[in-house]
Amino acid sequence: MEKTYPRLIEPYIEELLKELPAISIEGLKGVGKSVTASHFASTIFELDDQRDRVLLENDIDVLAQETPPVLLDEWQRVPAVWDFVRRQVDKRHSPGSYLLTGSSKNTNLDIHSGAGRILRIRMYPLSLQERGIEECTVFLTDLFSQEEAFSAKIHGNTKIGFVEYMNEIVLSGLPDIRRYSDKVRPKMLDTYITYILSHEFSQQGVRVRQPHHLLRWLSAYAAAIATDTSYNTILAAATPGEDFKPSSATTTSYREALEKFWLLEELPVWLNGEDYFARLKTSAKHYLADPAIAAYLLNFDLKSLTRKNTAITPQTVFDDKYGWITGRLFESLVHLSLRTYAMVNDAKCSFIRTRNGDHEVDFILQKGRDVVAVEVKMAAQINNEDVKHLKWFREATKDIVKDCIIIYTGPVAYRREDGIAVVPLSLLGA
Repeated sequence: MEKTYPRLIEPYIEELLKELPAISIEGLKGVGKSVTASHFASTIFELDDQRDRVLLENDIDVLAQETPPVLLDEWQRVPAVWDFVRRQVDKRHSPGSYLLTGSSKNTNLDIHSGAGRILRIRMYPLSLQERGIEECTVFLTDLFSQEEAFSAKIHGNTKIGFVEYMNEIVLSGLPDIRRYSDKVRPKMLDTYITYILSHEFSQQGVRVRQPHHLLRWLSAYAAAIATDTSYNTILAAATPGEDFKPSSATTTSYREALEKFWLLEELPVWLNGEDYFARLKTSAKHYLADPAIAAYLLNFDLKSLTRKNTAITPQTVFDDKYGWITGRLFESLVHLSLRTYAMVNDAKCSFIRTRNGDHEVDFILQKGRDVVAVEVKMAAQINNEDVKHLKWFREATKDIVKDCIIIYTGPVAYRREDGIAVVPLSLLGA
């Protein structure tokens, strides 16, 4: 039987449906939006199915006669349903009337944004907690809710280590990809990427004149994950030695198209950073929606990732402090998990780095005015040097910081004498 995964977003959606008449679940194709939404639906219209699509194209009013909650799966195939749902909400429909799912962002200016009527929720690939590889013992909700900062109990042991984390990276957070063998999975990832870059783009009217340039740009972007490398540098890495490179407008269209289908994940800078620090960098950090896609694009499998001294090839080295692809991918796995943990806690996710690069905190999780700072180290042991940025951050933000944690690949969760929490990624949950 195909394995199913309990999703952290489900109880979150369940609570929202008690008050909201319409919710749109958005995210990368294959993350599990349809399966999750179907758990709440009494009536389902699959708009990537021609029969349902033709029906609503010719008689959209039939939706008002169906038993709620009504699920409109892949609603973007019939854009008119969005405005129909919005108008129904304006008529004060009862909570839990409509669910919509979509694998592309709504960039159609002719369609109302839905602001104030349809709540849009982002769904991500499987976090490490959702994959069920370990029993979590440290939870973000506890870190935010502790009455006294740095007082939450940090405990737990795990047998999950470096090799297991690298394996989770290549396995993917996409449920349908994870079920394949090591031999077949790369082929399915290739098919998946090709499908999005060709079929999905054309379905949504996104025209790519030179698909091979787009794929090379995406591969260069994959080499820049967990950094704020400039787009000009990414373009140079994608077209080494070429006299005629795609124009800036063309590469901007690449990025916009990939963002439209949720492949790119840009982590913004912390908006409150300048309240506490001067001279901060303002460019976002780059991630792909699933680190498995990055590993595949860079031709890394489990064997090559776990080989000693796994370095990025010279063609894709960017001038920054990260020198190892395993470290970037591990941080990407942390990023993927934190995005879900933050969302179900109604928290925002960002990062901070000083302009001269002497200080950085990988992730800033903020809920209201409360902040949890997170650093990532791909190491099995933590020393004083590893926590210096968290101490710097804590000292400057005493009035709002609830906790500082460093995520690593070691076996034990504990709190250091200086108050910094040290937590294996496998033990951290929402």
